[in-house]
Amino acid sequence: MNTVQFGIDTFGELAYHDDTHKLLSYEESLRMIVEEVKLADTLGIDVVALGEHHRAEYSISAPDTVLAALSQVTKNITLGTGVTVLSSDDPVRVYERFATLDALSNGRAQVMVGRGSFIESFPLFGYNLEDYNELFEEKLEMFHALLDNAPISWEGKFTQRLENTQVYPKLSKRLDVHVGVGGSPDSIIRAAKYGFPVMIAIIGGEHVRFKPYIDLYQRAVAQFNQPNHPVGIHSHGVIANSDEEAFEIAWKYYGQAHEILGRERGWPKMTLERFRYEVDQGAYFVGSPETVAQKMAKVIKEMGIARFDLIYGMGGQLQRDRFRTIQLYGEVVIPRVKELLNEN
Repeated sequence: MNTVQFGIDTFGELAYHDDTHKLLSYEESLRMIVEEVKLADTLGIDVVALGEHHRAEYSISAPDTVLAALSQVTKNITLGTGVTVLSSDDPVRVYERFATLDALSNGRAQVMVGRGSFIESFPLFGYNLEDYNELFEEKLEMFHALLDNAPISWEGKFTQRLENTQVYPKLSKRLDVHVGVGGSPDSIIRAAKYGFPVMIAIIGGEHVRFKPYIDLYQRAVAQFNQPNHPVGIHSHGVIANSDEEAFEIAWKYYGQAHEILGRERGWPKMTLERFRYEVDQGAYFVGSPETVAQKMAKVIKEMGIARFDLIYGMGGQLQRDRFRTIQLYGEVVIPRVKELLNEN
């Protein structure tokens, strides 16, 4: 259990000014995200993953650019995405951008590719949603081929034709690539086929219901004769000085964010009863440092995972509350979780 990694993830929601309670501008938001990750780095948090979105409530549409800025003001934290929407991107450009980031950060780049649960990037970049699955399948295969850091010959339906083509910059090591999955068995098997580690997004319900996907991954990598990489998960959370304060913050901002997405996706309205269930038994890590640490240690043990990422800032939240979640997570929760994991 000493090998468990702890990360923070953000989708780049616009935070609120502490004094005026008005939304930050996009410019202010991006600069504050840099400050949040700098704080995480000083606290010894292992990894950060930035989401890619192309809609009004999020400021991060180009996470690799933000990560490049972070590469110059952080020292140790792994700089990753969660996720890069490979389906609506060019695999060659993705490889080039993250190879560049890896060089700038002295080997700290990590790209997490996925199909994306948001679809705005498809029409924005000229892709047909009817090709949703085929796009990812083909582009992941091409991206996997690019990782060999050697000349590539390639021809596909949705991708460009290449003949013995070099891609730059060259790296002295293989690029660190994960696949983000939302609970699809096909996604698990696809990642195992290419030998990629997986991160499972658990944003609702009890964590243990995702354990069969971890078991499936382990069986699949054995069948494909691929390395059995440790599996990670990420879930939403708010940490404050007391359970009551954390619950109040989370309910206020999660509730409104869930309502916006629910109207688009046909979700049932988030009730207070359902929210309490998610906090007490489900996917949300909301509470004081001890409460969150106890739940986190329990989930890590039950799931047998080797990485846990806390998604902070859901719904925006006051800027000071976002900083406090990161501070308490790094200073108190992570050390306490490590203690609990190492108890006999």
